Amino acid sequence: MKRIAILQSNYLPWKGYFDLIAAVDEFVLLDDVQFTKNDWRNRNLIKTPQGVQWLSVPVGQDIHRRIRDVELKSHWQERHWKTLECNYRRADHFAEIAAWLEPLYRARTHRDLSSLNRCFIEAICRYLGITTRIHDSAEYPLCEGRSQRLVELCTRLGAGEYVTGPAARAYLDTAAFAGRDIRVRWFDYDGYPPYRQLWGEFVHQVSIVDLLFNCGPESVRYMRYVAR
Repeated sequence: MKRIAILQSNYLPWKGYFDLIAAVDEFVLLDDVQFTKNDWRNRNLIKTPQGVQWLSVPVGQDIHRRIRDVELKSHWQERHWKTLECNYRRADHFAEIAAWLEPLYRARTHRDLSSLNRCFIEAICRYLGITTRIHDSAEYPLCEGRSQRLVELCTRLGAGEYVTGPAARAYLDTAAFAGRDIRVRWFDYDGYPPYRQLWGEFVHQVSIVDLLFNCGPESVRYMRYVAR
């Protein structure tokens, strides 16, 4: 049974995002939908000596765009890398992670939000050994309607099971999936073990770069579905 997950792209997502990717056979980035302001699409949390703080990619004020249509401003990449370096250079595996993460900031120019997010997501998947095939929803003309669009994507990809987070319970039409003989499985993000973190009390809901900088190749020990 082929398992599919579908999510909007996020900037430097937390570990649960990558566990979801690892738990399925194919993963779809749903970026031809409305961009949401003050959300995970263009920002994420990191730990600093002053506490948890947002690392945000500047995208302008216009929210009437699809995610894939969000163009990026210039001069933010160097600032983001320096922020990561300043707050994580004391981490045990900073040098190892910086060897492949730093060039994504300093040697590449990212002109739109979707390609930026996909670039970082795929690089992190490679490091973690996640081999799930990643698609872009723009590859598939879709019908209107939130649940109907997801069902259509699953059908086109030959899914027998659609895996999604618990927040989708508020809107997902499970009957529409059942009508296409597609099982819905609710992904469980509970029960992650803590790891050695810099800067005070442990926090789970931060970007995966926090885990990578602190744990390096041992990061998979603190995830569930990534191959150990």
